[in-house]
Amino acid sequence: MRLMLVLLLSSVAAFVSAASPAYNENADAKAEIRDALQVAARSGRPVLVVFGANWCGDCKILDLSFKEGASAPLIAKHFVVVKIDVGRFDRNTDIAASYEVPLKSGIPAVVVVSAQGKQIYATRAGELADARSMGDKGIYDFFSKVVGQTK
Repeated sequence: MRLMLVLLLSSVAAFVSAASPAYNENADAKAEIRDALQVAARSGRPVLVVFGANWCGDCKILDLSFKEGASAPLIAKHFVVVKIDVGRFDRNTDIAASYEVPLKSGIPAVVVVSAQGKQIYATRAGELADARSMGDKGIYDFFSKVVGQTK
């Protein structure tokens, strides 16, 4: 049983590392947030800003959950998503700091912002930094609670 678990985890890790990058390392993060706020104003959905990096396994798992599984329709229905690359904690950290998101508590980290730019919710204690262990259900449950706080 233990061997099967190790093999399964190895396969997931290989799949996640082979997938296309979750974060655009060359993006103009501030422009992407401005654009997302405009979409939010038209759609009535808040912006979910996700801070992470392509080297981060938990960030990749969270990104995958946004694309498939139980969390995907929940995220698509309730948020305009912007993914911000933080590199090796040497990129876009000023944006995280402006939202008072402590990246040193772990990534991925998120902030939810209204279409008017008002902060509604933010992770403060690395709540998603162990997304691999949370699994699809844990990630879904987390964002279900966040949706409830944005209403």
